[in-house]
Amino acid sequence: MTITKEQLARMIDHTLLKPTSTKKDIIKLCQEAKKYHFAAVCVNPTYVPLVAKLLKNTDVKVCTVIGFPLGSATTEVKAFETETAIKNGAQEVDMVVNIGALKSGDYAFVKRDIEAVVKAAGNAVTKVIIETCYLTDREKVKACTLAKEANADYVKTSTGFGPQGATVPDVKLMRKAVGKGLGVKAAGGIRTFTDAVAMIEAGATRIGTSHSLSIMAEIK
Repeated sequence: MTITKEQLARMIDHTLLKPTSTKKDIIKLCQEAKKYHFAAVCVNPTYVPLVAKLLKNTDVKVCTVIGFPLGSATTEVKAFETETAIKNGAQEVDMVVNIGALKSGDYAFVKRDIEAVVKAAGNAVTKVIIETCYLTDREKVKACTLAKEANADYVKTSTGFGPQGATVPDVKLMRKAVGKGLGVKAAGGIRTFTDAVAMIEAGATRIGTSHSLSIMAEIK
C-alpha cells in the first residue's frame, strides 16, 4: 500500500508507558508529537495534566491507560480512574479488560466492566485492550464482541507489557469480529515502517508505538 508520512502520523499514538518515565521524557514526547502531528500521545494517568497543558490548542489528542497493565482492578476503580483522567484533560482512554474474568467465561462481568469505563469516559474515545497474547482465538472474538456491545470505540491488541504484542493474524481476526463499526488499534512490538503498514493492511486504524520517530525516519 502507498501511505504518506503525514497519513501514517495521523494514525499513530506516540506512546511512553515505562514506569521509569520522567517529566523530562514526557515533555520531549509531546514536543515530538507536535512536530509530526501524531494522532495522540499516550501516557500513564499521572502525566495527563502535564500532557493536556503541553498539547493545548494542538491537533494531538491526550490519551491515557486505565486498569493498566493487568486489567484486574475492580470496575469501580477503573471507572473512577477514567473519570479522574477525563477531568485532568484526557480525550482518549485505553482500558484493559479483566482478562481473568474473560477466560473464566464471565462475559456479563466483562461487558459491565467495559460499559462502566465507556460511561465514565463520556464523549472521550474508549479503546479496549484485550491482550491477545493470553487469549485463544475464540476468546479474542468474544472480547471484541463484548467491547462492541458495550459501545466502545476501538479494540486494541496489547498493552505492550505481555509476552507478545500485535500480530497480523490477530488484527485480521479482530477486524473481522468488529466489522467496520469500530476502530482497531495495533500495539506492542511495532518497531518499523514495514510493521506498521502490515498492521494497517490487516485492518488496523490506529498504531500504538514507542518507536514512532524511527518509523517516520524510514519514510522518504
